[in-house]
Amino acid sequence: MTEPTLPATMTVWRQDRYGTAATVTSRAVPMPAPGPGEVLVRTEAVSINSGDIHLMQGSPRMVRLFFGIRRPRIRGRGMDLAGVVVAVGTGVDALAVGDRVVGAGTETLAEHVVVAASALTVLPDGVDPADAACLPVAGNTAVVALAGRDLAGSRVLVVGAGGGVGTLTVQLAAARGAKVWATCGARAEATLAGLGAAHTVDYRTVPVSDLPRDHFDLVVDIAGLTPLPMLRERLRAGGVVALVGGEGGAILGPIPRLVRSVFARRRGRRFRPVTATTKSAVTAELVDLLARGILTPVIQRRVPLTDAAAALAHVEEGHTVGKVVVVA
Repeated sequence: MTEPTLPATMTVWRQDRYGTAATVTSRAVPMPAPGPGEVLVRTEAVSINSGDIHLMQGSPRMVRLFFGIRRPRIRGRGMDLAGVVVAVGTGVDALAVGDRVVGAGTETLAEHVVVAASALTVLPDGVDPADAACLPVAGNTAVVALAGRDLAGSRVLVVGAGGGVGTLTVQLAAARGAKVWATCGARAEATLAGLGAAHTVDYRTVPVSDLPRDHFDLVVDIAGLTPLPMLRERLRAGGVVALVGGEGGAILGPIPRLVRSVFARRRGRRFRPVTATTKSAVTAELVDLLARGILTPVIQRRVPLTDAAAALAHVEEGHTVGKVVVVA
């Protein structure tokens, strides 16, 4: 297919200082060109992750050591995307102009994004790009959280299951034969029950300490607020707590909690920090589950790209059920 004629400029959402969603504004920039091994994608959908909010705020402050001390080194927000390839760099054979793709990159809250071809997966016909855009970061995190366990017949507790990672974790665990318990806000209970959770628990009325002791083979802690001993007490012998999220101080964030988890093992009950990287092979498996109707991303809100800052603000508030997706 012939490469389409592209405009000279495009819109991108960027920030020049750390702060709230109000610091992220739209601006016109020159249209980028793909380099060797890269493609230019016209974005159709971008999902917002909690990581976008942490980078936007520069919190905890330790992240600024890697992403810019005084101001964001990467000024554009957004990681996930789905869209159409409109230009191909040298050395790219697996993708062509016109291919619909999904994957992860940087500064994806933009009309066009340059992405490494190796980070993208081709979308099958009929897959909604908004659904697909929910999968790369959150889906890969959910897969890593459940990795290494035979879930058939097991009991899995997902703490903080109402967000993007949690709703996918519940579905993947249930699809693999686990009996899933999910803690969440009351607004998410019906949604999670429909996704396969055998039990849903409103964390505001039933704390984790009231859940059965010595009961679960795997606890996936996304909320990151429950004391480690309390999580460990929910496990059966040989069980594991997968630590996906974690809160903490303004400087080090979850690091102290992760360090404590190393020493919190008791009687074969242990903790495993989850460090997820987005792999195109894993994303391809998730897309296949999506295409076959086994996986259904929960999208609470679809926001036009012209209002991308509003999408960031909504996720920043911290009460999203599932995902917020920005659509072109």
